Amino acid sequence: MTLPTFEPAYAKVNLCLFLGPTRADGRHELLTLFDSLTLADGLEVTPGPSGDRVVCAGVRGPNLVADALAALRAAGWDAPGLRVAIEKRIPVAAGMGGGSADAAAILRLAPRLAAVDPDVLAEIAAGLGADVPAQVDPGPSIGTGAGEVLQPLAALPPYAVLVLPQPFPLSTAAVYREADRLGLARTSDELSALHAELTAAVPDRLPDGLIVNDLQPAAVSLAPVIENALQAARDAGADRALVCGSGPTVIGLYTGGGGLERAAAAVQTLRASYPRATAAGAVGRCPGGVLDPTPNE
Repeated sequence: MTLPTFEPAYAKVNLCLFLGPTRADGRHELLTLFDSLTLADGLEVTPGPSGDRVVCAGVRGPNLVADALAALRAAGWDAPGLRVAIEKRIPVAAGMGGGSADAAAILRLAPRLAAVDPDVLAEIAAGLGADVPAQVDPGPSIGTGAGEVLQPLAALPPYAVLVLPQPFPLSTAAVYREADRLGLARTSDELSALHAELTAAVPDRLPDGLIVNDLQPAAVSLAPVIENALQAARDAGADRALVCGSGPTVIGLYTGGGGLERAAAAVQTLRASYPRATAAGAVGRCPGGVLDPTPNE
């Protein structure tokens, strides 16, 4: 084991998110296409003076990294005490899986610090939240179940995104409740048909008709100002604009070669109205890669 170390925590994007019926456990069946973006938090891991400590400037409340470490310890992981300092770049409570990305990063790092059974690691990841398993192994995946059952994919066709964070959070639970109120859930048969269509299409292409977020009407219903950001992304040349996950972050999708340059140009156009706007590309399937913040600037 070598310390100190640095581990990137990649934001996730849902290039599609189809909402299915409610399960017996109260969660919804989902069909989603996850991918990992170069927009990333960073975890600096150093020896802890006594036990584990997680610090994240500017973010209060429970932290999934602390939960991940506690679960690892309970499973017998015997790395020495750690101090984990999180540098936040992923918008908080914004539908991009920032907390899940941080937890996934510490789980990805854990086997390099002390032995841990891969099955135990997978169980811990699933127990921390539906977004965590997909982010332990960065790269594109089709997610089913509640999003935690993964079918990893090879790299998708070239694309980049314009990221437009909003100046307010949006509760995931509240968005799902609003989706239920609006009756947005699809039937199991619809979800199965979409699954077959999506599986046949990727990774070779991103069909325009599948770039859909069923939670978007619920997010816009709760925060109508989101529609302004969607229109701003369209006006800035995005091929498609959609709410990311449960929102409120909006992404503009720029497909094909030169997508990152187009997204970066849109950032410059929109930065006066959206000061935290950024452009990001896809990470590809490269677990444990080195964070390069350049594409996000």
